[in-house]
Amino acid sequence: MKKTLMDIKLCNKKVILRVDFNVPIANDMIMDTKRIDAAIPTIKYILEKNASLIILSHLGRIKTEEDKKTKSLAIVAKKLSEILNKEVKFIPFTRGEAVEQAAANLKPGEIILLENTRFEDLNNKAESGNDDELAKYWASLGDVFVNDAFGASHRAHASVAGIPKYTAESALGFLMNNEVEHLEKILDGFKRPFVAIIGGAKVSDKIKVLEKLFHVADKVLVVGGMAYTFQKALGHQIGTSIYEEDRIPMAKQYLEEFKDKIVLPIDNAYTDEFADKTPLFTNKNNIDIPEGYMGLDIGPQSIELFNDIIASAKTIFWNGPAGVSEFKNFEAGTKGIAIAIANNKDAYSVVGGGDSVTAINKLGYQSKFSFISTGGGASIEFIQGNSMPGFEAIQDKE
Repeated sequence: MKKTLMDIKLCNKKVILRVDFNVPIANDMIMDTKRIDAAIPTIKYILEKNASLIILSHLGRIKTEEDKKTKSLAIVAKKLSEILNKEVKFIPFTRGEAVEQAAANLKPGEIILLENTRFEDLNNKAESGNDDELAKYWASLGDVFVNDAFGASHRAHASVAGIPKYTAESALGFLMNNEVEHLEKILDGFKRPFVAIIGGAKVSDKIKVLEKLFHVADKVLVVGGMAYTFQKALGHQIGTSIYEEDRIPMAKQYLEEFKDKIVLPIDNAYTDEFADKTPLFTNKNNIDIPEGYMGLDIGPQSIELFNDIIASAKTIFWNGPAGVSEFKNFEAGTKGIAIAIANNKDAYSVVGGGDSVTAINKLGYQSKFSFISTGGGASIEFIQGNSMPGFEAIQDKE
């Protein structure tokens, strides 16, 4: 068991808080504040305990000097200040005299937010390379390290896994602890039938999570682009649909070994180009997609089939869209899965981030799911049992 905020005395301490403020920004506006909102309970708790805060986060990837102009956390500091109704002092540096002075002058109840941690990646990948010197530097600014950035905790970065090596104490924030508890429930002590829905473009991206779920779930609904690799393995015509030729032998092996568990779409929504056009449909009697056409979603018969399977589930895990859900004409499959899960009020349902969450938000169904993870990639890593450096670096309870 890892230490949580509740296990640490915070009074008069300077807390280094790693959050995930990797928010979408367009035209100098934050388009979605959910990742900021998710960290508020941890931030408020720390301040209520008469501690001060040094907040660290990344925002996007920094590959060029030009990236710095659009990936500054200054806009996030302003939004956080509005949400908290409290001054959040932004320090436009990741290290140096201004950072050290601001940290040294912090009084209980005060907050500073440092510049995007990935600005450190521009020259020598110090952040993403988990540079020891950088981790030690950030650790020197405070007394306690708290990780509340689940979405970044599958990465061994300096601000995630490096800092806690050099602080006297470390703990999980409320968001981080909540994520771990809910995802552990999916793997341990779940009720059957356990139905998993896994989408996305490539089988290769999710091989390990598929293998894990094939062994523990009762049914695994394979959707999205990866479904065409499985359909191709069965000998179906898929036109110009996305698929992975080198994964067909593996798909055949899975289909043979887990034939009672794998459920594929029985019809497809397709068109002649990657565009938001009125779809054509195959059907369960002839699922083949004509030459020169590509599948971009599942069809209505698949939605009906999946509805029946989802309706009988007691545990549900969903990660990845059923089609190109950013196209209005090809969002029906993803939307249908969201509605089916929401309608099953008896099931424990967890959604693992990404486009699946976007579909839920569009429908306003957030409250109809047991848990919605803030980290798509991180939730997949956790489910498949991979290392989570940001979690493992936190001190164990005594």
